[in-house]
Amino acid sequence: MLLNLDKIDLKILKVLQENAKITNVQLAETVGLSPAPTLERVKKLEKQNLIKGYYAQLNNEALGIGITAIIEITLTRQVENAIATFKNEINNIPEIVECYQVTGNADYVLIVMLKDIPAFQELISTRLSKMEEIGQMQTMVVLSKPKDSKVLPISYK
Repeated sequence: MLLNLDKIDLKILKVLQENAKITNVQLAETVGLSPAPTLERVKKLEKQNLIKGYYAQLNNEALGIGITAIIEITLTRQVENAIATFKNEINNIPEIVECYQVTGNADYVLIVMLKDIPAFQELISTRLSKMEEIGQMQTMVVLSKPKDSKVLPISYK
């Protein structure tokens, strides 16, 4: 649901997704406005919660994070308290960087990032396998990441 966004708003969103460090003057030049109206538009987009935040994309390997894995989780039961307990527990594990509730054979998909295989084994054996809410886990270790776009696929025309 796009909230009365025109071509300039969409271009601002695209440019900020590609480079959140761009100055307001550079952004204004890129979208074809003067700096003051550009800044007003950005503030409006933030107020409408279309821009939720600004982030630095870090270099995993340089920071010692060598393993990314995808874990499919099937819960033992689909009752409200089990789901709430599971969500609460995974939110307290920093190595779980994303969690998706999904359709299909699994109930949730976790994206985990860790230093190495021993750290991954530790996560599985001491944290995840001890959660009573988890019935099954299927793990895939990421070998490479041929695409890593953070730009949402909305029409910018």
